[in-house]
Amino acid sequence: MRAFFRDTITIIAIAAVIVVGQRAIAPKIVVDGPSMNYTLHDGQQIVVNKLLYRFYQPQRGDVIVFYPPTNPKEEYIKRIIGLPGESVEIKDSVVYIHKKDGTVLPLSEPYVADPARSSFQGDKIPANEYFVLGDNRNNSSDSRAGWTVPFPNIMGKAWVSVWPPSRWGLVVNYLANEQ
Repeated sequence: MRAFFRDTITIIAIAAVIVVGQRAIAPKIVVDGPSMNYTLHDGQQIVVNKLLYRFYQPQRGDVIVFYPPTNPKEEYIKRIIGLPGESVEIKDSVVYIHKKDGTVLPLSEPYVADPARSSFQGDKIPANEYFVLGDNRNNSSDSRAGWTVPFPNIMGKAWVSVWPPSRWGLVVNYLANEQ
Protein backbone atom coordinates (compact mmCIF):
# COMPACT_ATOMS: atom_id res chain seq x y z
CA MET A 1 0.00 0.00 0.00
CA ARG A 2 2.85 2.36 0.88
CA ALA A 3 4.59 1.68 -2.46
CA PHE A 4 1.34 2.38 -4.33
CA PHE A 5 0.91 5.72 -2.52
CA ARG A 6 4.58 6.69 -3.13
CA ASP A 7 4.35 5.73 -6.83
CA THR A 8 1.10 7.67 -7.26
CA ILE A 9 2.59 10.80 -5.67
CA THR A 10 5.71 10.44 -7.86
CA ILE A 11 3.62 10.18 -11.04
CA ILE A 12 1.51 13.19 -10.06
CA ALA A 13 4.67 15.22 -9.27
CA ILE A 14 6.28 14.32 -12.61
CA ALA A 15 3.08 15.20 -14.48
CA ALA A 16 2.89 18.54 -12.67
CA VAL A 17 6.51 19.36 -13.57
CA ILE A 18 5.85 18.49 -17.23
CA VAL A 19 2.69 20.62 -17.40
CA VAL A 20 4.31 23.61 -15.64
CA GLY A 21 7.42 23.30 -17.84
CA GLN A 22 5.35 23.11 -21.01
CA ARG A 23 3.35 26.20 -20.03
CA ALA A 24 6.54 28.10 -19.19
CA ILE A 25 8.32 27.20 -22.45
CA ALA A 26 5.48 26.74 -24.95
CA PRO A 27 2.14 28.10 -23.70
CA LYS A 28 -1.07 27.73 -25.67
CA ILE A 29 -3.03 30.87 -26.54
CA VAL A 30 -6.36 31.46 -28.25
CA VAL A 31 -6.54 33.87 -31.20
CA ASP A 32 -9.03 36.61 -30.34
CA GLY A 33 -10.50 38.57 -33.22
CA PRO A 34 -10.12 38.78 -37.00
CA SER A 35 -6.87 40.78 -37.29
CA MET A 36 -4.81 37.80 -38.54
CA ASN A 37 -7.37 36.43 -41.01
CA TYR A 38 -6.70 34.46 -43.14
CA THR A 39 -3.53 33.07 -41.61
CA LEU A 40 -5.12 32.56 -38.18
CA HIS A 41 -8.78 32.67 -37.23
CA ASP A 42 -10.75 33.85 -34.22
CA GLY A 43 -10.86 31.00 -31.67
CA GLN A 44 -7.94 29.11 -33.17
CA GLN A 45 -5.51 27.77 -30.54
CA ILE A 46 -1.77 28.00 -31.09
CA VAL A 47 1.35 27.08 -29.15
CA VAL A 48 3.93 29.84 -28.70
CA ASN A 49 7.68 29.13 -28.72
CA LYS A 50 9.05 31.26 -25.87
CA LEU A 51 12.64 30.00 -26.14
CA LEU A 52 13.46 30.85 -29.77
CA TYR A 53 14.16 34.54 -29.25
CA ARG A 54 16.66 33.78 -26.50
CA PHE A 55 18.92 32.47 -29.29
CA TYR A 56 17.77 34.31 -32.44
CA GLN A 57 16.55 37.79 -33.27
CA PRO A 58 12.97 38.20 -34.52
CA GLN A 59 12.80 38.32 -38.32
CA ARG A 60 10.54 40.04 -40.82
CA GLY A 61 7.62 37.70 -41.53
CA ASP A 62 7.57 36.07 -38.07
CA VAL A 63 4.13 35.81 -36.47
CA ILE A 64 4.60 36.81 -32.83
CA VAL A 65 2.59 36.99 -29.64
CA PHE A 66 3.36 40.10 -27.59
CA TYR A 67 2.08 42.58 -25.04
CA PRO A 68 1.32 45.88 -26.80
CA PRO A 69 2.63 49.04 -25.16
CA THR A 70 -0.93 50.43 -25.16
CA ASN A 71 -2.35 47.52 -23.12
CA PRO A 72 0.39 45.43 -21.44
CA LYS A 73 -2.06 42.94 -19.91
CA GLU A 74 -3.48 41.94 -23.31
CA GLU A 75 -1.83 39.42 -25.67
CA TYR A 76 -1.75 40.44 -29.34
CA ILE A 77 -0.72 38.33 -32.29
CA LYS A 78 0.66 40.06 -35.41
CA ARG A 79 3.31 39.69 -38.08
CA ILE A 80 6.68 41.48 -37.88
CA ILE A 81 7.02 43.79 -40.87
CA GLY A 82 9.66 46.36 -39.89
CA LEU A 83 12.94 45.84 -38.06
CA PRO A 84 14.92 48.25 -35.86
CA GLY A 85 16.35 51.20 -37.81
CA GLU A 86 13.93 50.83 -40.74
CA SER A 87 10.72 52.65 -41.56
CA VAL A 88 7.51 51.32 -43.10
CA GLU A 89 5.40 52.93 -45.80
CA ILE A 90 2.13 51.73 -47.33
CA LYS A 91 1.29 53.24 -50.70
CA ASP A 92 -1.20 51.96 -53.29
CA SER A 93 -1.82 48.86 -51.12
CA VAL A 94 1.87 47.86 -51.20
CA VAL A 95 4.06 47.76 -48.08
CA TYR A 96 7.52 49.24 -48.58
CA ILE A 97 10.43 48.84 -46.18
CA HIS A 98 12.89 51.75 -46.10
CA LYS A 99 16.05 49.95 -44.98
CA LYS A 100 18.94 51.43 -43.01
CA ASP A 101 21.18 51.52 -46.10
CA GLY A 102 18.64 53.65 -48.00
CA THR A 103 17.25 50.90 -50.22
CA VAL A 104 13.50 50.47 -50.49
CA LEU A 105 12.06 46.96 -50.41
CA PRO A 106 8.50 46.31 -51.63
CA LEU A 107 7.13 43.31 -49.74
CA SER A 108 5.52 40.35 -51.45
CA GLU A 109 2.80 39.33 -49.01
CA PRO A 110 0.94 36.19 -50.13
CA TYR A 111 -0.65 35.94 -46.66
CA VAL A 112 -2.66 39.16 -47.14
CA ALA A 113 -6.06 38.57 -48.76
CA ASP A 114 -7.25 42.21 -48.57
CA PRO A 115 -4.36 44.74 -48.79
CA ALA A 116 -4.46 48.00 -46.84
CA ARG A 117 -6.72 50.56 -48.47
CA SER A 118 -5.19 53.62 -46.81
CA SER A 119 -1.68 54.99 -47.10
CA PHE A 120 0.75 55.16 -44.19
CA GLN A 121 4.21 56.62 -43.59
CA GLY A 122 5.97 55.55 -40.42
CA ASP A 123 8.91 56.99 -38.54
CA LYS A 124 12.24 55.24 -38.05
CA ILE A 125 11.73 52.18 -35.84
CA PRO A 126 13.68 52.57 -32.57
CA ALA A 127 16.52 50.20 -31.62
CA ASN A 128 15.31 46.89 -30.18
CA GLU A 129 11.72 47.49 -31.35
CA TYR A 130 9.58 46.02 -34.14
CA PHE A 131 6.81 47.26 -36.42
CA VAL A 132 3.91 44.78 -36.63
CA LEU A 133 0.82 44.48 -38.81
CA GLY A 134 -2.15 42.15 -38.75
CA ASP A 135 -2.61 40.10 -41.93
CA ASN A 136 -6.18 41.41 -42.14
CA ARG A 137 -4.86 44.89 -42.93
CA ASN A 138 -8.21 46.68 -42.92
CA ASN A 139 -9.34 45.24 -39.58
CA SER A 140 -6.32 45.29 -37.28
CA SER A 141 -5.06 47.37 -34.38
CA ASP A 142 -1.32 47.43 -35.04
CA SER A 143 1.78 49.63 -35.36
CA ARG A 144 0.02 52.01 -37.72
CA ALA A 145 -1.57 53.44 -34.54
CA GLY A 146 1.80 54.95 -33.61
CA TRP A 147 3.42 52.26 -31.46
CA THR A 148 6.10 49.62 -32.02
CA VAL A 149 6.82 46.48 -30.00
CA PRO A 150 9.84 46.56 -27.67
CA PHE A 151 11.75 43.27 -27.70
CA PRO A 152 11.03 42.59 -23.97
CA ASN A 153 7.27 42.73 -24.75
CA ILE A 154 7.52 39.77 -27.15
CA MET A 155 6.22 36.58 -25.53
CA GLY A 156 7.41 34.40 -28.41
CA LYS A 157 6.90 33.18 -31.95
CA ALA A 158 3.64 31.55 -32.99
CA TRP A 159 4.69 27.98 -33.60
CA VAL A 160 2.00 25.30 -33.95
CA SER A 161 -1.77 25.40 -34.43
CA VAL A 162 -3.43 22.80 -32.20
CA TRP A 163 -7.13 23.59 -32.52
CA PRO A 164 -9.34 23.10 -34.43
CA PRO A 165 -8.05 19.82 -35.89
CA SER A 166 -8.67 21.07 -39.44
CA ARG A 167 -5.94 23.73 -38.83
CA TRP A 168 -3.34 21.49 -37.14
CA GLY A 169 0.22 22.18 -38.20
CA LEU A 170 2.96 24.78 -38.14
CA VAL A 171 1.98 28.44 -38.17
CA VAL A 172 3.09 29.85 -41.51
CA ASN A 173 5.87 32.43 -41.24
CA TYR A 174 7.23 34.03 -44.41
CA LEU A 175 10.74 35.12 -45.16
CA ALA A 176 10.94 38.50 -46.82
CA ASN A 177 11.93 38.74 -50.48
CA GLU A 178 15.08 40.74 -49.72
CA GLN A 179 16.93 40.81 -53.02
